[in-house]
Amino acid sequence: MQAIILAAGMGRRLKKLTEHQPKCMVQVNEVPMIERMLKQLEHYHLNKIILVTGHEGEQLKSFVGSLSLHTPVTFIDNPVYQTTNNIYSLYLAKEHLLQDDTILLESDLIFEQEVLTQIINDPYPNLALVAHFESWMDGTVVLLDEKDNIMKFLTRKDFRFEDIHSYYKTVNIYKFSRSFSTTHYVPFLEAYSKALGNNAYYEQVLKVISLLDDHDLKATRLENGFWYEIDDEQDLDIAESIFTDSQSRLTRLSSRYGGYWRYPGLLDFCYLVNPYFPNSRLMGEIKASFEALCTSYPSGLDINNLLAAKSLGLYKENVLTGNGAAELIKPLIRSFSKGVGVIKPSFEEYGNCARFPIPFMVSTPDFTYTANDLMEFYKDQELDALVLVNPDNPTGCYMKRSEVLSLASYCMEKQAFLILDESFLDFSSAEDSPSLMNQETLDAYPNLVLIKSISKSYGVPGLRLGLLACSDQTVIRLVREELPVWNINSLAEYFLQIFEKYQSDYVEALEKFKKTRKEMYEELCSIRQLKLYPSEANFILCEITDGCSASQIAELLLNRYNILVKDLSHKPGMEGREFIRIAVRTKSDNERLADALKHILR
Repeated sequence: MQAIILAAGMGRRLKKLTEHQPKCMVQVNEVPMIERMLKQLEHYHLNKIILVTGHEGEQLKSFVGSLSLHTPVTFIDNPVYQTTNNIYSLYLAKEHLLQDDTILLESDLIFEQEVLTQIINDPYPNLALVAHFESWMDGTVVLLDEKDNIMKFLTRKDFRFEDIHSYYKTVNIYKFSRSFSTTHYVPFLEAYSKALGNNAYYEQVLKVISLLDDHDLKATRLENGFWYEIDDEQDLDIAESIFTDSQSRLTRLSSRYGGYWRYPGLLDFCYLVNPYFPNSRLMGEIKASFEALCTSYPSGLDINNLLAAKSLGLYKENVLTGNGAAELIKPLIRSFSKGVGVIKPSFEEYGNCARFPIPFMVSTPDFTYTANDLMEFYKDQELDALVLVNPDNPTGCYMKRSEVLSLASYCMEKQAFLILDESFLDFSSAEDSPSLMNQETLDAYPNLVLIKSISKSYGVPGLRLGLLACSDQTVIRLVREELPVWNINSLAEYFLQIFEKYQSDYVEALEKFKKTRKEMYEELCSIRQLKLYPSEANFILCEITDGCSASQIAELLLNRYNILVKDLSHKPGMEGREFIRIAVRTKSDNERLADALKHILR
C-alpha cells in the first residue's frame, strides 16, 4: 500500500500563516501538520508516499527531507496550483494510483492514530472514512444505506438541514484498491478533467462513480479518535485545544466557556442547563419564525422589560432584562461603594465584581449554612449588600423560604440590600412555592434584588437571557443606565414573548428532571470512591475520597471518554479537598457518565 497526500493549495483563509509557507506546514501546538501526518503514516510500513506540492513547494520538499523518514517520499509538483483545485493535483498523480493500493489524504487534516488505523485495517478495499454530520462541519456530505454503501454525494442544492441526522461528512481520507483505480477512478478522473476542466475537487469524480450500479465504494463510519480539518484560524484554534496533552486539553477547553458544539462527540457535563426544556413544540415555533427574527431588529430594552414583567406577573418598572444574568450582575455589584457580603464557596461572579467583597467562608464539612450563621457573621460588618445564591453553586445547598425572608428583614435593618440569585430555584423539590419572585414580596422588601438566569432553568443558554427584579427604582436606574438600548437579540425577545404559553410543559419538564436527578444520584452513590452531596439544583457535587485528584478524574473523563466535567480543584472555599461538579443531563447521558466513572475508579 502507498499514500498520496495532496498539499498544493495556498490556504488563503489562514492569512499571514500561509503567506510564506505551505498550508500543511502550519503548526498545531508547535508541530507542523505535515510532520505529524507523515510520522503517523510511518507506522504502517507503506511502500511509498507521494506528496503533491504547489505553493512554496521547494520549502516543503526541504522540510520533509529533514525528517529522516523510513518510508520513501516521491514529490510531484503542481505548477498551476494557483488556478486549479485538488482534482488536478490528483490527476498529476494518476499513474501512481494505477501502481498500488492507495490511502488518499488531504494535507490540512489532523487526526489521532486510531482514525487512520480504522480505514487501513478495514478489510473492504474501497472506502471513504466518514463521520456523523454535525452543524459546525463543512464540505462533502454523503448518504449511506444500512450496509454502508454510499447512496449519494449531496450537492448544496440537495442539502437540507432538517435531514442532517441522516448525513455523514467525509473525513477526506479514502482507500482505493489498485483495481478500483484502474477500472473506475482514473478513467473517470481523466474524462472529468478533459470535459469539465481542472478547477474542481476530486470528490466530484467519486460523485459520478457513485451513480454507477457497480461502483464498489463503501463508507466506514468513524468509531474512535478525534479529527479536524484546518481551513482558517478558528479551525486552528479549536484543533490546538483538541490535539494537545491531556492536562492542557482540559485547561484549554474549560477556558473557552462554551461553543462545544464544534467539538466532535463532546458530552458537556460542565455547563448547567435544563435537559428536558425547551420541548420540540416550543423549538418548532421559534424555527417557524427564525427567518423573520434573524432579519429584524429586536425591540428596545423597555419593551423587553414589559414582556418579562408580564410573564412574571410583575410591574414593568420593577424588571430589567439582560444579555444573560452576567450583564445585570456587574453594574449592580459595582454600584456599591461599601462592603458586599459573599459566600464561599459559591458562584464567584458577585465577589469578582465587588469593590470590597467580604467573604463568609463556609466551615461545615457538608457546606451547609443557615441564615443565623450569616447574620451572626455580618452583625458588626458595614454592608451595602449581601449576596445569596439559592440553591447555591457548586454545592447545591438550599435555604428555606422562611430563612431567606428573615435575611431580607435583617438586611433591611442594616440598610443593606439582599441580592438573591434564584437561577437554580426551579429545580428544587424542597418545598412548594419557594420563589420570592412576586410583586407582593418585592413591595414588602424594597431592599430585595432578585436575579434569575433564564439560560439555566429554561435550557436556552445560547439565547443569553437574564432577569433582575427590584421595587427600588434607584437600583433599577443604576443598572438600567449601564445597558444598551438593544441588549438582547430577536430570538431571545421572541422566547420571552412565547414561553408563557409553555408553562405547563415547563412544569412537566421540571418533574421529569427531578426524577432523573434522583436516579443519577442513586447511580453515582454506588461508586464507593465518590461522596455525593444532596443537591436542589441541576448538578451534583462529588467529592473524590480515594486519593485520586479531581484534576486527574476530569482529565481522564475528557481524554478517554470525551466527557467534560467541572474540576473544582482551585475553587475558593474548597481548598484541600477534591471535588468535581457534574451537571444532570438526560438519563442515557447520565448512564454514560456513570459507566465512565466506574471504569476510571474501579
